[in-house]
Amino acid sequence: MADETSFLGLLSFGDQGWGDELLRGAWLTIQISICAYLVGMVLGLLGAGAKLSHHRVLRWIADIYTTFVRAVPELLLIILIYYTGTSALKQLLLTIGLGEGIDVSPFGAAVAALGFIVGAYMTEVFRGAILAVPKGQMEAARAYGMPATLRFRRILFPQLMRYALPGLNNLWLVMIKDSSLISVVGYYELLFAGKQAAASTRDYMFFYAVTALCFLVLTIISMIGSQQLERRSTRGLRRA
Repeated sequence: MADETSFLGLLSFGDQGWGDELLRGAWLTIQISICAYLVGMVLGLLGAGAKLSHHRVLRWIADIYTTFVRAVPELLLIILIYYTGTSALKQLLLTIGLGEGIDVSPFGAAVAALGFIVGAYMTEVFRGAILAVPKGQMEAARAYGMPATLRFRRILFPQLMRYALPGLNNLWLVMIKDSSLISVVGYYELLFAGKQAAASTRDYMFFYAVTALCFLVLTIISMIGSQQLERRSTRGLRRA
């Protein structure tokens, strides 16, 4: 078994250690998580609006979207979207004459796959938050003659974000962990870097423990940030 000095050497930077590869993997994990989270927020807002819409077709589409994502294992969804989705998109671009020389980047495919998944869960979070906003405020703004976009920006969105923040913070923590699923399709991120280091050095226990520690650090930092956001969102409100 390697001693403490050799373990520190394995985490050094440069050709002799794997510290730079793990750091690069952690940075890519953060990038993927942030971008996928933003995509999920957009899909979640659209999905929540569709579920609360008076149009039956929109409600039907949103219900199928959320049910499908919650029913199919996330790993299978990532494989389907990463491979089948990118191939379908390229074929569609070729059909309309825009696919020549255009290639979907692995980063974009990873973000799309994770964003599609988290967007379904954000749909339910946003739907519940919208329902929690008092209807009288929106009715008063409508009676005052305020346009729909202004009602959303000044009344609905600030309040729904306060109600949705605990759920959104929890989904962010889930997103950091779920980003590791991208490693199964060969995309380089933190877990993939840890697997490469473990396979190359045969120190499986050490590098998987280091990878787990990196995820733990990211989670703790995120939890501290989430608590600060929740504290700021409820500042000035009377507590029951």
